[in-house]
Amino acid sequence: MERWRGYEVVPGGWGRSVVTIGVFDGVHRGHQATIGHTVKLARDRGLHSVVVTFDPHPAEVVRPGSHPAVLTEPARKAELVEALDVDALCVIPFTPDFSRLPAEAFVHDILVERLHAAAVVVGENFRFGHRAAGDTALLERLGRSFGFVVESAPLVSEGGTVFSSTYIRALVDAGDVTAAAAALGRPHGLAGVIVRGDQRGRELGYPTANLMVHRYAAVPADGVYAAWFVRGGAHPPMMAAVSVGTNPTFSGRERRVEAYVLDFDGDLYGERVRLDFVTQLREQRTYAAIDPLIAQIREDVDRTRALLRR
Repeated sequence: MERWRGYEVVPGGWGRSVVTIGVFDGVHRGHQATIGHTVKLARDRGLHSVVVTFDPHPAEVVRPGSHPAVLTEPARKAELVEALDVDALCVIPFTPDFSRLPAEAFVHDILVERLHAAAVVVGENFRFGHRAAGDTALLERLGRSFGFVVESAPLVSEGGTVFSSTYIRALVDAGDVTAAAAALGRPHGLAGVIVRGDQRGRELGYPTANLMVHRYAAVPADGVYAAWFVRGGAHPPMMAAVSVGTNPTFSGRERRVEAYVLDFDGDLYGERVRLDFVTQLREQRTYAAIDPLIAQIREDVDRTRALLRR
């Protein structure tokens, strides 16, 4: 898959394309259906498939301070898009200047002049251009002028619930990572770098890897989770019992993500890893003494091993 940062760098000889546009945070089952339809349409026509997305999230530029929790950081999003057999990913830097681009210029400059769109696939609630003035009706009208067709991708739902990034963020925020995984089509992942913590886990007999995550990352609700600990390279995923919270037993105030990696004894400091959350084991609790806390951690680890072995 080709990766472009900005539409200005699209190769001059790039042929006609089938394009889909969106933030695609999470690359959830609804996004997968839209992108999959784009890829199939492109193959049926013998054309390139292109996914156009934005960084940072447009909400942060249009309404500073309103940045939603991020389900997939840019590198992970690119991996997931590539896995869907897309030919090219175009990430447009969403700047204040770009946010003021009129809808008609958006279509002409990006879809027509750069990507040579033959077809554009968008969601039913698609909006574009300055102040989100453009909608599907305008896109279709411009398509007739510039020679491309527009196809609307239907929303994906199950049991009456429409899969959306907003819905999945709410599930993660509530700690329901099992339902989030069902909507995503895979476990919710949280990526970051392992940094030094208080070393308290080592003193308790359960040394933890302290994960430093992006400030906008969608961190699950406080509690203890069974998760897969994913390192880079050829390392296989490892089982982990993960604590999210402030360590109230020790009067902690800083919210942390700490993973006890089962059956591992080594140095992880400085590594970039990902936690794939499988299920919440329990909510965060405060213990009056150390011994009950250690007994609870032991139970958490045993439950994690039993769950993930299945």
